[in-house]
Amino acid sequence: METFKKLKQFYWPFLPYFYWSMFFLLFVTAITVIYPMILQFTIDDVIIDGKYEYVPYLAIGFVALMAVKGLTTFFHQYLGDMFGIRSVYKLRNSLYEKLQFLPFRYYDNAKTGDLMSRLTADVEGFRFFLSFGFAELLRFVLLVSISLGVMFYYSVPLTFVTMAALPFLAIVVYRFDKRVHPAFRGIRKSFGKLNTKVQENISGINTVKSLSRENFEIDKFNDSNGDYRQKYLETSDVWAKYFPLMEFIGNICVVALLSYGGYLVINGDVQPGELVAFFSLVWYIMWPIMNLGFVINLFSQSKASGERLLEILEADNEIHEKEHPVVKDRLLGHVQFKDVTLQYKPEDDIALKSISFDATPGKVIGLIGATGSGKTSITQLITRFYEPTEGNILVDGLDIKEYSLNTLRSNIGFVLQESFLFSSSIKANIAYGNPDATMEQIIDAAKRAQAHEFIMEMPDGYDTMLGERGMGLSGGQKQRIAIARAILINPSILVLDDATSAVDMDTEFKIQKAFKEVMDGRTTFIIAHRISSLKHADEILVLENGAVVERGVHDELLNNNGPYQRIYEIQYKDRETVLQGQ
Repeated sequence: METFKKLKQFYWPFLPYFYWSMFFLLFVTAITVIYPMILQFTIDDVIIDGKYEYVPYLAIGFVALMAVKGLTTFFHQYLGDMFGIRSVYKLRNSLYEKLQFLPFRYYDNAKTGDLMSRLTADVEGFRFFLSFGFAELLRFVLLVSISLGVMFYYSVPLTFVTMAALPFLAIVVYRFDKRVHPAFRGIRKSFGKLNTKVQENISGINTVKSLSRENFEIDKFNDSNGDYRQKYLETSDVWAKYFPLMEFIGNICVVALLSYGGYLVINGDVQPGELVAFFSLVWYIMWPIMNLGFVINLFSQSKASGERLLEILEADNEIHEKEHPVVKDRLLGHVQFKDVTLQYKPEDDIALKSISFDATPGKVIGLIGATGSGKTSITQLITRFYEPTEGNILVDGLDIKEYSLNTLRSNIGFVLQESFLFSSSIKANIAYGNPDATMEQIIDAAKRAQAHEFIMEMPDGYDTMLGERGMGLSGGQKQRIAIARAILINPSILVLDDATSAVDMDTEFKIQKAFKEVMDGRTTFIIAHRISSLKHADEILVLENGAVVERGVHDELLNNNGPYQRIYEIQYKDRETVLQGQ
């Protein structure tokens, strides 16, 4: 029950729904137990004694009782559902909110499909137990308690004989729970992996088809699906072993009832109607106990789901704000790195080694180097996506840890190498970081990003709806919309992470021309593989293996006979040689 205690905050406020549901359940259970008593009265006091004039009254009373039971059952189920639905509404919101604020380090290891499984299947499993499982447990307690009370009223010896096998049934149910819970946890994990496989395949379907790897992907899915099937088969094996045993013990109770009860009827110690009522009451006890396996099944699934949900809710955020952080609408954008070192994990190589530089407002810093040299890591530290292992990062002379995250990040405009667009209108995508922007401002940002012309050629212009991840646009078009989005937030610090990699040289020239105006007064970091994208930077940092091996302006670095010159020769002189050969 520890899992449910930790999740108490989500269902505790809605307990009135649960209490009222249980109130009506009490009536439903009481009416259910009255049925055998009516049967006993009908047999012993009406049929045997020949008082047939009571039959119409019994029939009317029975119909009225069923109507009351139907009404109370409706309120019981409706209020129970309200309890579960409202609880998981709050839980699902909290999970989604938590996911928004978890650090990048969490997503480095998380699988998208598994997270989707937790927010859907696991949340639904938890809801089902809140709506139905708790009620079934209480129904079990009420039905068994009331039925036992009536049975003891009819015959104490017969009750003890009939219930003699119940301790053995309780042991079987306990052992069943011990085995079925780990089995269902395995199913949940396997289902998460299966979801991840499907999500990755759909996201990468272009790569799969272009490389003719359909059969390979089918085999990988078969493996994941086979593991899911195997986990379910193992769970079914547990059910197949324990449920028949529980049913066998229940039938022993029935045999004991019929044998000893028949003897008592013959001796006149028990009336025939009482034996018939006793038989019904026994099943009111046996079926709940045998059905306890199903409730335990629900509980085990819900517990396994709850544990997976708690893994998200209890994940360490790592990136913490101070109790009273500095809040500002606008920063100047003066960025300083002082001997900054970054190591993502203790077992990983050092990503950045003693990085230092001073970027004053309006200054353009170019970052160039091979893949994995640490270019993107520098910009991710400015936004506190990660924390430096050593050293300090200052903005406007203040350590970035002193600012609220909203202040810091709202002053930084990012244009990533892989531009992500939402399944929404072009207008909404551009205004995503500044939802209060006017249409004139949106159009102006699009013009600066050289996007206005192709947007106006779309069927509905700025109101054109985009497919998932911007489906329907070319890579260059998506990147230009992302650039417009960054321009619109009017950032103090602008980060262009290979922002023009997906556009042609002519469009790149136009965008860079527009950027010159946008960069004015802003601190700009340009990450690029093309020297043409950053040769006009005020300072260029050349990185290798996480360290700055060269720094300076374009012309100065060309005369150093170092890594920058070699990159230049590869990009320009080799190309000139090829052109001359043609």
